[in-house]
Amino acid sequence: MTARGTETDSRAAEEETSDPAVWNEQEDDRTAETLRWLRDKRRAHQRQRRRDRAVLAYCVVLAVLGYGGGYAFRFLRSLKIGADHGSLGADLQRTLPGAFVVVALALAVLAARDALWRGPVVVSGPSAGWLLAQPVRRGAVLRPAFRMSAVLAMAAGALAATAAAVVLHVTGLASFGGALAALFPAGVCLPLLAVSLGMAVERRSQSARLVRRLTAPAALLLALAAGQTALAFGGHRWAPVEWAELWSGPWGWAAQPVVAVTGGQAPGWPVALVLLAAVTAAAAGYAHRDAAHVPNAQLRGRAATASAVTSGVFALELRAAKLAVLEAGGDAPKRRVRLPAPPHRYLIVVWRDLLALLRMPGRLGRAVAWTAAAAAAVGLGAGPVAERRVLGLAVGLLCGYAAVGALAEPARLETDDARRAAWSPFRLRTLMLHHAIVPAALGALLGLLAAVPYALAGAGWALLLMPLCAAPFAAAAVFGACRGPARTDLLFVGGATPMGGPGPFLFAAWYAAGPLVSVTGLTLVLNPALAHGPDARSVLQAGVMALVLTAGLLFFAGRSASRLVRH
Repeated sequence: MTARGTETDSRAAEEETSDPAVWNEQEDDRTAETLRWLRDKRRAHQRQRRRDRAVLAYCVVLAVLGYGGGYAFRFLRSLKIGADHGSLGADLQRTLPGAFVVVALALAVLAARDALWRGPVVVSGPSAGWLLAQPVRRGAVLRPAFRMSAVLAMAAGALAATAAAVVLHVTGLASFGGALAALFPAGVCLPLLAVSLGMAVERRSQSARLVRRLTAPAALLLALAAGQTALAFGGHRWAPVEWAELWSGPWGWAAQPVVAVTGGQAPGWPVALVLLAAVTAAAAGYAHRDAAHVPNAQLRGRAATASAVTSGVFALELRAAKLAVLEAGGDAPKRRVRLPAPPHRYLIVVWRDLLALLRMPGRLGRAVAWTAAAAAAVGLGAGPVAERRVLGLAVGLLCGYAAVGALAEPARLETDDARRAAWSPFRLRTLMLHHAIVPAALGALLGLLAAVPYALAGAGWALLLMPLCAAPFAAAAVFGACRGPARTDLLFVGGATPMGGPGPFLFAAWYAAGPLVSVTGLTLVLNPALAHGPDARSVLQAGVMALVLTAGLLFFAGRSASRLVRH
């Protein structure tokens, strides 16, 4: 993976620094007739693609309205009740400066990471391999792709701004028209700035290396901003920090009109709007110019990756799509760490897993971040309201599974190709059981550390309950690694009804069986403990449930691993 990424970067650098092909634009330019010929040849294909997209859009709209309409109405109704009979409106108004920082940082991180393997300018393989080798202007081929990405991003931003305006109107913070007018600059400019950032990363290989190094600090800043937003919602505000956020960059400039229209203090919002528009126009113009200068090697690699990801998604092989993204993103181990060889062969798998974790510390960083999110979700959901408590507990357990699952990557690598397990002195089913040791142990340690603040606050039982969840999550992660090829036959199981068939739900249940079983089982025993206060009996019940879940999931993981070898 590392060699391939280095080779691609070197080819891109060579194409970027080498002289362009020698052809006279006045005499040899064939852009117009080439593109006209391609349009004629693609007319039938484009007509079919438009029909397919129309059907897809119809299905999405139907699913959103049919399944999400009721939930959206109930959500808006609960917001209105909370604003009419409580302080929900004031609570939301306090979060605006921090919330815009969170949104802007999230967009920047997503755009930069997306540009490592795809980016705003993606052309098909034939276009990258044949069309750009012809005497055509690169801008005429590549800039339309950038414009399309920018338009789609702005459309999504405008839709999000409309939804946020509805929320502000329902909670009584502003009229719908005023809220929409205040949110529209943010909905247009922030996505366009994110696309421009992605264009800069796609254009320059040096920027790609910088993104890989800065992803972890950016994620930390994002977590801090989210924490500040949550504290502001609870009434704990820091005026100097909020003032700095409002004037430190596009995130704050976009927030000022919204703060002003909801009754906050932002007297300089017209100046902020001018600054936001100027910076966005400059960044978009610079990115539009850069779009014509993406090296051919970058375009060919991204076209191949996009094709692999699309194939994996449509075939429901999400693991294959993820591997294609990771390989193109260059997320390869860079550190060279050595550990003493184990004294016994039964420790060889643990030794390899620890070594892999030390050589790729990003996995441990992701596990720590998910653990912190899990502890925060459980803490925010704790309280006398049953629905809020169950929701917080379920979200926290899902985040806990994601934390332990990040440590179980070696098990997934073994089952991506069962031939990789040839090094092991164990059968594959035994090897998979050994791969559960490190995630369970480190997950329990992270759970213990996450429980310390709760123990200091008087909830000492958290020191036992949180680490207990690690073993079932490790078993569920290993079971998911042994799942095997996607069982697409489940999509067609059952009869059709006006609301659809059960096939997609059966496939989703099969695909997410590990986390579904573990999270559901732990929720059933932990929710009563949180409702009535943990005691020795509830801790014992949680321990028994964790033991049963771990044993059952490991048993089925072993059966699945044996089935992989037979097939």
